[in-house]
Amino acid sequence: MKRLTRKLGKYEVGRTVGEGTFAKVKFACNTETGESVAIKVLAKSSILKHKMVDQIKREISIMKIVRHPHIVRLHEVLASRTKIYIILEFVSGGELYDKIVLQKKLPEIESRRYFQQLIDAVAHCHSKGVYHRDLKPENLLLDADGNLKVSDFGLSALSRQGVELLHTTCGTPNYVAPEVLGGQGYDGAAADIWSCGVILYVLMAGYLPFSETDLPTLNMKIHAAEYSCPYWFSSGAKSLIQKILDPNPKTRIRIEEIRKDPWFRRNYIPAKLGEDEEVNLDDVQAVFDDIEDEYVADQSEKSDGGPLIMNAFEMITLSQGLNLSPLFDRGQDYIKRQTRFVSCKPANFIMSTIEAVAETMGLNVHTRNFKTRLERTGHRVAQFAAVLEIYEVAPSLFMVDVRKAAGDTLEYHKRVCGTEALLGY
Repeated sequence: MKRLTRKLGKYEVGRTVGEGTFAKVKFACNTETGESVAIKVLAKSSILKHKMVDQIKREISIMKIVRHPHIVRLHEVLASRTKIYIILEFVSGGELYDKIVLQKKLPEIESRRYFQQLIDAVAHCHSKGVYHRDLKPENLLLDADGNLKVSDFGLSALSRQGVELLHTTCGTPNYVAPEVLGGQGYDGAAADIWSCGVILYVLMAGYLPFSETDLPTLNMKIHAAEYSCPYWFSSGAKSLIQKILDPNPKTRIRIEEIRKDPWFRRNYIPAKLGEDEEVNLDDVQAVFDDIEDEYVADQSEKSDGGPLIMNAFEMITLSQGLNLSPLFDRGQDYIKRQTRFVSCKPANFIMSTIEAVAETMGLNVHTRNFKTRLERTGHRVAQFAAVLEIYEVAPSLFMVDVRKAAGDTLEYHKRVCGTEALLGY
């Protein structure tokens, strides 16, 4: 049986919890404090190949600058000879997007609380000259207490002295402000506020205000702010959303006005900020300056055999608390049922069955050890990729962890649900 012990300096590294085109995110534990962390792992060769050095440096620097209770905290940055490791706060509650999928739509009181926390976080970013530019429910995480945490500053921008407008068109089309799509230069603060308005609408409605299959029609509706509110929206919520989804950025409501709005102020508890910490970016520069001279020990010890073994601490983090029943009770959590399941069948049998089922669904399969990547590509179909990994949680009991690697989140949920149904779980 394969036993994996991986150390990264003072961190004991465990399972992969997220995977994208250029990075993996792994769960880890600080062996000195016992604190759970997430480690974003980037291959230096990939960063150089895709000319992403400046973008990664900017993302790290921004996350060190914007320290706030409702923003994922960056602890430190480490490097080996081949990789860069961004040590982040581990947020155990998952994406806000998953909560919306689970509940279809959220009650107005709950939606307002998340929106208040989002506005507090975005206001703090703007006060530091930082514009996120990719605000959406998938980049909003929830901690163990149900509080919102803004993540993923990969597309964010820092204001520069003497430069008032941004010009890069970026973000997710359904959440992007019309002026960003126009390509004529835009105010980063006003663009972020528009995205916050779309998020508020999605929280309360359970669907997007602007949603079209082709981009030209979508852009046209966004530019015209052509949307309608469901009947269950209160007049106060409708009024605020209308002021936010104003296609003219010059007349669009600002954050200070949002905070004065009667609907927003109801049960509003502002985030408590600590004292401003002195931010030192020397370690960020050092990571990119001379990676050969300064590096952290990164060692893996493994023997041949089966899947990775998951310890009890990791199981607890998966269950978001000390109650482990959601891992095994099929009726408790719709989202977890789609992304994680257990089996008493042998690990080799599970993997071969997954491969066979994926092929019947027209997915390309790439397997290495007890980890497989499923992909669907093509010009006429939506791109999709998911990663499945098998862990041993007890003798003769295995857990299959499934996570999206690329493509649309709704497509991911549909495909994973189909895969699991065909597997008979």
